[in-house]
Amino acid sequence: MLDTANWIMPIKDYGDVCPAYGRLFVASDDIEKATLEITALGVYEALLNGERVGEFIMAPGWTSYQNRIQVQTYDITGMIKKVNRLEVTVAPGWYHSPLYERGGTSDQDRLMSQPKALIAKLTVSYKNGSAETVVTDRSWGVCPSRICFSEIYDGEIYDARLSQLYTDEVEIYTGKVGKLIPTEGEIIKKHETFEVRDIITTPKGETVLDFGQEITGYIETTVYAKAGDIIDLSFAEILDKDGNFYNDNYRSIKGQYRYICRDGMQIFEPKHTFWCFRYVRVNVFRDDLNQIKKSNFKAVCVYSDIRRTAHMESSSPLLNRFIDNVFWGQKDNFIDVPLDCPQRNERLGWTGDALAFIKAACINFDVERFFVKWFRDMTLDQNTDGSIPGVIPNVRRCGRISAGYADVAVIGPWEVYKAYGNRMILEEQFECMKKWIGYISNTTKDEYLWTGGTHYGDWLGLDAPEGTKKGASRDDFIASAYYAYSTSVFVKVGETLGRDMTEYRDLFEKIRTRFRETFRTLTTQTECVIAAAFDLWPAPRAAADQLAEMIHSCGDHLMTGFIGTPYILHVLSRYGYIDLAWDLMLREKCPSWLYPVKNGATTVWEHWDGIKEDGSLWDSEMNSFNHYSYGSVIDWLYKVACGIGTDDRYPGYGRIIVEPHPTDRLNYLKTEIETRNGKVSSSWEKTGSGWKYVIEVPVDSDIIINGRTHSVSTGSYTFFE
Repeated sequence: MLDTANWIMPIKDYGDVCPAYGRLFVASDDIEKATLEITALGVYEALLNGERVGEFIMAPGWTSYQNRIQVQTYDITGMIKKVNRLEVTVAPGWYHSPLYERGGTSDQDRLMSQPKALIAKLTVSYKNGSAETVVTDRSWGVCPSRICFSEIYDGEIYDARLSQLYTDEVEIYTGKVGKLIPTEGEIIKKHETFEVRDIITTPKGETVLDFGQEITGYIETTVYAKAGDIIDLSFAEILDKDGNFYNDNYRSIKGQYRYICRDGMQIFEPKHTFWCFRYVRVNVFRDDLNQIKKSNFKAVCVYSDIRRTAHMESSSPLLNRFIDNVFWGQKDNFIDVPLDCPQRNERLGWTGDALAFIKAACINFDVERFFVKWFRDMTLDQNTDGSIPGVIPNVRRCGRISAGYADVAVIGPWEVYKAYGNRMILEEQFECMKKWIGYISNTTKDEYLWTGGTHYGDWLGLDAPEGTKKGASRDDFIASAYYAYSTSVFVKVGETLGRDMTEYRDLFEKIRTRFRETFRTLTTQTECVIAAAFDLWPAPRAAADQLAEMIHSCGDHLMTGFIGTPYILHVLSRYGYIDLAWDLMLREKCPSWLYPVKNGATTVWEHWDGIKEDGSLWDSEMNSFNHYSYGSVIDWLYKVACGIGTDDRYPGYGRIIVEPHPTDRLNYLKTEIETRNGKVSSSWEKTGSGWKYVIEVPVDSDIIINGRTHSVSTGSYTFFE
């Protein structure tokens, strides 16, 4: 791949200014096909004869750069002319960013020290069988681009007045770079656009644009201006309780959007960064009328090209808005890797967030390719002792190895396999899983438990001691529970692949026995949840009973954080507390899933009480309003409320078990899911005498209504209760 091309770099140091590379070439007539293979150390945009090549925003995407870099191949046949100009601008992107301000890691420091280099090969094939190539070499020119500054966290400054004449020389870069591979994941591209809903003058007298929906992406600006006029914008998720622009929760990022105009009408969109926002403050705006109009701005959504595969609707406007928020949270955070949040100086592939949400993610959208790429980076970034870093790609070498986070190495591929039925995922990740289980076994202080580690625990649980972020559940309890659960899942993986898993089946039984001997009490809601969910308690129903009592004793609300929340409603409904599960799901007071909706949320919050009932904010240090983890509950709505379950023996929805659980608090609920075997749908609605169920299945299935099982084949079925 790109075997005859060279990495090229500017001879001059342009500082913060992004380099633009250029090459002229002549093509003959009778072209049969033309392709461009290209990648960069950074992120790039390629233009051929002034027209953008491809739809990939932030190409080549984010991988474990020290190990591998994706190469894109574009069909440019229809873009070729007689005389052609190929231009490529390269910006820092993730490659050259300090990422979370945790500099000092050898890998990221080395990447940041490398040039914004380019490698490309353009091939023109002719109908007579001949071919010509244009490769990156010393014949290219380079110059400072119009992008004066660009960075993942700190935004972009663009000067449209500047010309780009490729008169500077390039040199060949011979430093160490990752292996070049074809693109594996889904490309990042433009999706929805939003018009300005309102132009607000805040109590402080600032002009703020409200787009009505929080998105990840950028602003497209249309303006008639004079050369030197400036448009300067800032971004925010929320307004504060007084109605003023608020983005202190973005922490130290600059988040600049500064556009310096040329003469005349112009449309500008940033090239190599993104923001997360609903509100945009106009700091400086100069055009011919010096008057801001809604038509001057559009919000453009940017995320991986994942295809939506599920829909859900209820009779409750609040629940419907929450469902929309879950989908938006996934779109806004699935930008080549599953981010934790897209706004502040973080935006990393946190393993714990991905693990909490992965079941829901695989129903909402087709994310098989998305996760396969990420799992491969996980394998490459796995430490030599078998441990899994907290973020993938691993840019935080100093980060802790935590239960409930690193366990995504085992549980994640299993969930993706169950959703799509692709055994290759398990084959590829098997050794990574095995090494992870081995790491726990080799580092624990107590055999058959996981003790002595440093963990994130039940992150942001409401029972956290004052001034802390980690819930009150015991670290050793959670870690040992995940040791058991990951081992049990690993056994299933091996058996699916036809491996002898006797050793690990015995290991699981020993872990579970030691767990029961060691932990004889349950002290928090989350401990009750995972003890029952992972089948570790001698009497799981007793754990569910205690969970229900704890919920009632604290005012009928949950106290769980990132570890307990994905499982809490499943445990309640499995052991006879379906009404209590519905009470939690539809609760409107804080803490609850619908409380943010009542406070105007258009995505899912990081904290149950990100905005408190008195309008004050949780804090500015860690308070994202676009954090998908708690949106994991939509998995319960699909699988329990609507009842669309699966049989692990038939992955990819090869056999479906449908058992709906309606509530009198809704008039109807309906959903449909597109699977590898076809569409399955389930709906229920109130009738004058009870419930009407309409269920459609694409394969042989069991439909369970009021305890009675109906074995059916492909088709649509109606039941009354």
